[in-house]
Amino acid sequence: MNEFANDISHYPCFINGQFVEAEHGQTISVEFPGDNVTFATVPACSTSQAMEALDAAERSQPAWQALPPIERAGYLCKIADGLREQRDHFARLLVLEQGKTLAEALGEVDDTIRYMTYSAEAARRIAGEIFPADAPNEQLLIHRVPHGVTVGLCAFNYPLALIGRKIGPALVTGNTMVLKPHDLTPVTACEFAKLIDASGLPAGVLSIVTGTTGEVGIPLVEDPRTRLITMTGSIAAGQAIYASAAKNMTVLSLELGGKAPFIVLEDANVDKAVEAAVVARFANCGQVCICNESVLVHEKIAGEFTEKLIKRVAEIKVGDPMKNIGMGPSTSPAGLQRVNDTVEKTVAEGARLACGGRRPDGAEFENGNWMEPTVLVDATADMTAFQQEIFGPVLPIAKISGFEEALAISNARNDGLSAYLWTQDYNRMMHAIQSLQTGTIFINKGICGYIQGYHNGHKLSGLGGEDGIHGIEGYLQKRTVYMAWDC
Repeated sequence: MNEFANDISHYPCFINGQFVEAEHGQTISVEFPGDNVTFATVPACSTSQAMEALDAAERSQPAWQALPPIERAGYLCKIADGLREQRDHFARLLVLEQGKTLAEALGEVDDTIRYMTYSAEAARRIAGEIFPADAPNEQLLIHRVPHGVTVGLCAFNYPLALIGRKIGPALVTGNTMVLKPHDLTPVTACEFAKLIDASGLPAGVLSIVTGTTGEVGIPLVEDPRTRLITMTGSIAAGQAIYASAAKNMTVLSLELGGKAPFIVLEDANVDKAVEAAVVARFANCGQVCICNESVLVHEKIAGEFTEKLIKRVAEIKVGDPMKNIGMGPSTSPAGLQRVNDTVEKTVAEGARLACGGRRPDGAEFENGNWMEPTVLVDATADMTAFQQEIFGPVLPIAKISGFEEALAISNARNDGLSAYLWTQDYNRMMHAIQSLQTGTIFINKGICGYIQGYHNGHKLSGLGGEDGIHGIEGYLQKRTVYMAWDC
């Protein structure tokens, strides 16, 4: 299935405006999830190389900050233009390293362009404030200034979009950044460095360093020169970064995991809810942080909803993601094993496997991280599939007696990234807005993410957030000025 199985390419990383190899010549192999055959390698950089990237970021930051924001925005526009010109190329790389379908990969490239252009457009909207002083011939000003050197840590599920999501607001506000892609999916990041180089971005403003968490990630997080860390990943990873950054009081923006409930009440439009539930679960093989992680459906319509959902899930075609089928493979063997373990435990606890739950038939599926779209019925909220984030193509369904029960189940969790609610009752919509303890609520709406919105979590699902004016604001700190004149 991997057309590049016999053509292993190597992608250098990018430090201080130069394409470089690992100090000791070591590499990281990158596999196509469809067959787990290596198709590329990237440098396994050393700690000293990560420090070199920080050195460059620190040296270049004052001059970068001194540029007018609109000039900084110009570089982002050049990078976005380059990505637009190579849209198909980057989409194919995304398919190869992450496993998403080609259509999803093309959408990710487009999202990356939007993230960067939105940030560029914000260059003329970076605003301060003026307040009246308490004494004559004085002025009280609040300026917004960059933090300085920042570090971006990316997750594997959107290896390109997360780059745009982080570098856009960081750079336009005058910060410099050292970016570390995920070990599983570093190829598009290294290829993206060519666009950085072609844009003429000053050396050191943005470096991309590939390597392990121990050699690269932890040193970047713990270094006192790092003034802000933006990370997308699991709750456990976020907690580790929180602890490591404590000594230096480093500012954190952590978008972490969640367990989005998909609540369907008795007055919902069942057909629309079914379609939204399927898309929000099986997009990107279920590897989306705001995916539908579990269905809580009212007992009065549970039979109709479940029957229609299972029928719809059966229509999802699994296969070669380059052929734009419905669902590709999971990204890693370890991730797939965790998903399989979740299914086995939940069935042992009393749930019933309604469809899926196994590797698809066929020679093309003998290797790789394949799993049929899976639905678990007769589940309850205390079962493993409801308690643990699945991050895979498995959907558990449980019956509820009403909205209050769904609210209690959802709010009992210690995370709170997103939630879905399907109802025609405006009172319950408003009740949900006031009461659901999540950063995002989709009401009669499928999974989406508008660039002008705000993507953040409550409770253990994170600190800070990304996108929109509030995402830009997160890369700025306030400086208060008490100014007197005529003295």
